[in-house]
Amino acid sequence: MPELAEIHRIVHFIRQHLVGKTLTKVSTQHDDIIYGKVGTSAAEFQKAMEGKKVVGAGQQGKYFWITMSSPPHAVMHFGMAGWLKIRDADTYYYRTDKPEDKMWPPKYWKFILETDGDPKTEAAFVDFRRLARIRLVDCPGDEIRKYTPLKENGPDPVVDKEEVTEEWLGEKLRSKKVPVKALLLDQANISGIGNWMGDEILYHAEIHPEQYSNTLTGDQVKALHEALHYVCSTSTEVLADSEKFPEHWLFKHRWSKGKKNKSSTLPNGDAITFLTVGGRTSAVVPSVQKKTGPVAGDVKEEDGSSDEREVKRKKTTTKKETTSTKKAAPKKQVKQAVKTEAEDEGEDKKVSTTRRRSTRLKK
Repeated sequence: MPELAEIHRIVHFIRQHLVGKTLTKVSTQHDDIIYGKVGTSAAEFQKAMEGKKVVGAGQQGKYFWITMSSPPHAVMHFGMAGWLKIRDADTYYYRTDKPEDKMWPPKYWKFILETDGDPKTEAAFVDFRRLARIRLVDCPGDEIRKYTPLKENGPDPVVDKEEVTEEWLGEKLRSKKVPVKALLLDQANISGIGNWMGDEILYHAEIHPEQYSNTLTGDQVKALHEALHYVCSTSTEVLADSEKFPEHWLFKHRWSKGKKNKSSTLPNGDAITFLTVGGRTSAVVPSVQKKTGPVAGDVKEEDGSSDEREVKRKKTTTKKETTSTKKAAPKKQVKQAVKTEAEDEGEDKKVSTTRRRSTRLKK
C-alpha cells in the first residue's frame, strides 16, 4: 500500500504537471465501488472536474487531493494498489519494466484527465484491485482538512511537523495500552504510517513493535519521536525512490523473506526476523529491538515450532467455538471474523473480512 512517502511523491507530480492547467476533458469508467462506496459516481466526478482549472494539490498521510477553481474538490486514497499515472512522466516510486505499465491509456483506469497548455498533460487514476476511493468534497479549497474523511485522521508527520512534538507523542503513547506499532498504524493517531514505515521507524528507535505503548520510557519516547521524523523526512526528500534510501535501512533488506536461497540480513550481519501480529507481518531485528516491557500476547514468530502449535491450538479453539455457536443458533449463518486493515474507506481501521485479507499485495 502506498504510504506517506509515496503519496508525497504523487502530490509532487500533480503540482508539477497539473496545477495551473484547465481540464479540457475528463473521461471516467463506471465503478460503483471506487466512487460509489464514498457517495459519488463516475458521472458526478466527470461533471465536477471537467472545464475547471487545477489550482492546487495537498496531502494528509495516505490521502491526497486536487483543489479545483471552484468546489467540489477531488479527495483520493490509493487503497492497496492504486496509483496516478501521468503520460511520459516517471511517477512510479519503483522501477518497472512491465509492458502494461507503459501502455496508454493504461489498464484498469478509473479516470483520465486531459489538460490545456503546452505541453498538454494526460493523467490516469488506475487500480486493478478496486480498493482505492475517489470522492468529491464540497467545501472551500483551503478547508478540505476540516471535512470527512480528513478531519477524522491524525496529523501528518511532515505537513504537521510542528504539531507532532515529543510531548504530543508521549501523551498519545501513554493514553493507550496497545502495541506501539498498532498505535503508529492507526490513522486516527498519526496519518500516513503504514507497514514498512512503521517497521523502519521502530527499528531506528530500537523498540520492539509489540511493546505496549504506555510502557515506553522517556528515552524511548524521545528515540521514537526522532526516528519518526527521520524516516518520514528522509523518504519524502527523495520522493519515495527506494533506490535512494540509505543502505543501512531495514527497507533495503527486508524483501528477501520467503525467497529461495536468500536470507534477510542487514549489511552488518544482523538478522531480520518476521512476526505475524494481528494479521500483519512485521520485520524486526532482535539484536537491536529488545523487549524492555510487556508485549501483546498474540505475538508469534513465523517458522517456530512452538508457534505452529499455538496456531493449531487457536484453529482448534475457533472450530470448537464455531460449532458451539451453530448448535445454539442453527438458523443463523456464523462466520469467523478476521481483522484486517480497512480498505473500504482506505483508512487503517479494523474490519471483519477474510476475502480482502487474501488479496493483500506484497511489495
